[in-house]
Amino acid sequence: MKHIVSFSGGLGSWLAAKRVAEKYGTDDLYLVFTDVLIEDEDLYRFLHEAAKNVGGKLITLTDGRDPWQVFHDKRYMGNTRTAHCSQELKSKPFEKWLKEQDFDDFTVYLGIDWSEEHRLTAHRKHVNHKVEAPLCDAPFLSKQDVMDTLRDNNIALPRLYKMGFSHNNCGGGCVKAGQGQWAMLYNKMPERYAVFEAKQEKLMNEIKTARPFLRVTVDGSLNYVSLKDYRENFLEKNTTIDMFDIGGCGCFVDGE
Repeated sequence: MKHIVSFSGGLGSWLAAKRVAEKYGTDDLYLVFTDVLIEDEDLYRFLHEAAKNVGGKLITLTDGRDPWQVFHDKRYMGNTRTAHCSQELKSKPFEKWLKEQDFDDFTVYLGIDWSEEHRLTAHRKHVNHKVEAPLCDAPFLSKQDVMDTLRDNNIALPRLYKMGFSHNNCGGGCVKAGQGQWAMLYNKMPERYAVFEAKQEKLMNEIKTARPFLRVTVDGSLNYVSLKDYRENFLEKNTTIDMFDIGGCGCFVDGE
């Protein structure tokens, strides 16, 4: 039996891998990371330290494109409902790798926890192999519990978590993220916000079907605004925004 963890570079997948290793050992354990090429630099430090801590074989996959290139190729931008960047850059490379291994018997493990068990149920409907989520089983841990466990294992918390981001993927930006998370990215890493803004502007200029993904309600009306508009008309003018609207990273497990 092969045990394959979707090793995202986040806290959940690290602790899920720990539970798998403790239960089954590491001889047949694979930690598979799919790189979307816009990750925060500190993710890679954490990835290797976490893999060394768990044991097993660390496998890194990449399609060779980043999300903005996918949006250009598909001629439309990902959004809160359709994040085809996840499908192209995470799901497809992962499933392709699985088929190439031709394992007789294997289980894939995800890093989602008991608070997101509905995502496990949804993901199982889109794959033909066994999928488990160790953190959906007891002992049930809070995010603080997981961070405390990381500290006890002498691994430094990834810096995006230290800054207040809810996940450690896509450099702190995501088409599924809400206005609160994009405001945080602007405030904490303005240079990265500027890069994403420029890439979005270039995409919308070249592909007329590409529409913004960020949703903002003004006077009871829902509006889709570009990162440039959001910066100029909301962030720089200190307009009231919903900082609790952080959206949700559903990469890999939502089954686009």
